[in-house]
Amino acid sequence: MKKLNQKTDEVTVVIEVSFKENFSEVKKYIREEQCPLFFNLNDEGILRFEWFVDEDKKSGTLIEVFKNSNIWEELGNKIIGSPVNIRFMELFNVEKLSVLGEINESFKEKIKGLNPIVKSYVGGIR
Repeated sequence: MKKLNQKTDEVTVVIEVSFKENFSEVKKYIREEQCPLFFNLNDEGILRFEWFVDEDKKSGTLIEVFKNSNIWEELGNKIIGSPVNIRFMELFNVEKLSVLGEINESFKEKIKGLNPIVKSYVGGIR
């Protein structure tokens, strides 16, 4: 059943990137390194982790949805500085990072170098 104006604890992260490398390298990283890593975490708190790309414009969008901000923060603490994250920074320029939902101040501080835009829920249909 649809619900009106029902806030949840979910956090959606939208990362807009441009490619530093050719598309074949980017695609290989996404399909053979990054996605398998997140899939194999087998974390029920990761609701969505999907890439969409425009090969011609050398740009992409990563959409991540988590049950709550604690799950995103725990995952972030594991991933920041890891080989897969270092490779991410080698392959992509982060053009825009949008966080939709509530996150705590300490995690905002950790990601401030990415200049996140954090937006709070106002209303909608679920």
